[in-house]
Amino acid sequence: MGIEANLKVKREHLNRLAYVYVRQSSLKQVLENTESTKRQYALRERAMALGWPEDRIVVVDSDLGQSAAPEAADRDGFEKLVTDVGMGRAGIVMGLEVSRLARSCSAWHRLLEICAVTDTLVLDQDGLYDTKQFNDRLLLGLKAAMSEAELHVIRERMRGGSLSKAARGELRVRLPTGFVYDGKGQVVLDPDKQVREAVAVFFKTFRRVGSAYKTVRFFRDEGLRFPKRMHCGPNKGELVWGPLTVSRVPQVLHSPRYAGAYAYGRTRTSIGAQGRVVFKELPCRQWHTLIRDAHAGYIPWEEYESNREWLDRNNQARVGKRRCPPREGPALLQGLAVCGLCGRRMTVRYHNRRGGITPEYLCHGMGNTTALPNCQTLPGDKIDEAVGDRSWK
Repeated sequence: MGIEANLKVKREHLNRLAYVYVRQSSLKQVLENTESTKRQYALRERAMALGWPEDRIVVVDSDLGQSAAPEAADRDGFEKLVTDVGMGRAGIVMGLEVSRLARSCSAWHRLLEICAVTDTLVLDQDGLYDTKQFNDRLLLGLKAAMSEAELHVIRERMRGGSLSKAARGELRVRLPTGFVYDGKGQVVLDPDKQVREAVAVFFKTFRRVGSAYKTVRFFRDEGLRFPKRMHCGPNKGELVWGPLTVSRVPQVLHSPRYAGAYAYGRTRTSIGAQGRVVFKELPCRQWHTLIRDAHAGYIPWEEYESNREWLDRNNQARVGKRRCPPREGPALLQGLAVCGLCGRRMTVRYHNRRGGITPEYLCHGMGNTTALPNCQTLPGDKIDEAVGDRSWK
């Protein structure tokens, strides 16, 4: 590569900086695959062999432990590299292989386009490339396509293994509160009697009142706490007791584990327009795996289905009572009013009074989550009238 490199590396390249990009896909690789990291840092010697002095070599290693997959974000090191190339500061970009820089063809070709405009060279373990030359661009493009295809194959292989184990009910997944894995890896009820009793009271209460809000209110009125096991952070694995919330009730009722069933593939994930992960809950018939009576539970399967149907009826009833669209109406402060007592955003309800529609500003406070009484309710007509008079002055 010496003669070819001498032809491609020109004085204007050496007058700029040499960038060495170092990346590992995960923190585990950083700790265990140390040889790969050493090889990437060793690219500094390649840069010096091509003529760059040591003080003109920039090592970008802030993305260690970051994936280069298409959906990955927050790769600050790569973004800084692209920015510096676009500003004409880089004479050469060096990476051990294409997959170290990007697993996405779009990100890789964006870098190549900028390199071609700014006359920046690219180097990997196989050779030195001039991005303005068609043959070099073609070869780099093929490498990027193969790298992205490799990532797809790896994912499908791992996903296939997971689905195969899930079909047999052997794939180990996170358990809801009230269950633990024993020494043999089998799912059993939590050995903590207090946890089992709290879960049993939860289902008994919902069976009696038939409402998530009333269930939460019963726990609050009786001074009862509901357990939650921490799955991340410094307190991972610990059991935390706190007030039951309205949002927690459907989470418990929708989990088939409490009916002793093993289920996998209950949700479908997709990437939204802004790169955010979107979760969609699927009906039972579309689940990948459902094995009833897989382990001990707190309720029978019939009660589990009945609870879900009851929640659906409650949701339909609540939606059916809406008299106005949630984000429209004549109220002047719709979406703007803030409660002066707790500082939370106030909502608007409308009433038919004296032959017209009258708004009412309502603050639920913590009522939506802990079944506490509403914070305050204010007549909207007087407030809108005062705001209207003030705006004309």
